[in-house]
Amino acid sequence: MPDGAAGADLGKVPTYLTDTGLPADVYSAKCPTRQVLDRVAGKWTVLIVDALADGTLRYTDLRHRIEGVSQKMLTQTLRQLEADGFVSRTVHPTVPPRVEYTLTELGHSLRTPIAALREWIETNINRIEAARREAAK
Repeated sequence: MPDGAAGADLGKVPTYLTDTGLPADVYSAKCPTRQVLDRVAGKWTVLIVDALADGTLRYTDLRHRIEGVSQKMLTQTLRQLEADGFVSRTVHPTVPPRVEYTLTELGHSLRTPIAALREWIETNINRIEAARREAAK
């Protein structure tokens, strides 16, 4: 059994990495799936993908929708999401240029798990806050 495979689903057919032929394994520090996990589990990624779930948004609309994100973090995260194939960026040749972002097919495939996570958090926030208050005593 390969390293990290002990926790794998027994009925699931593994995905193998095209470049190496090794099985995809997020528990392996060397596997590129770990980088993807870091990216998709990031706070700004979750919020950006969820905000774009209903359609294309301009940069300024994203910045207003996601309270607390700095211009630097929004730009950096959008660039990373574009490089990973989750988001497409369109620049319209106007003055000033109008930049729009939309989810790609791959990005749309993240909508369901991210929406489920958001809904779970919103549903359970009172229980979590109560546990935090109890722990702080």
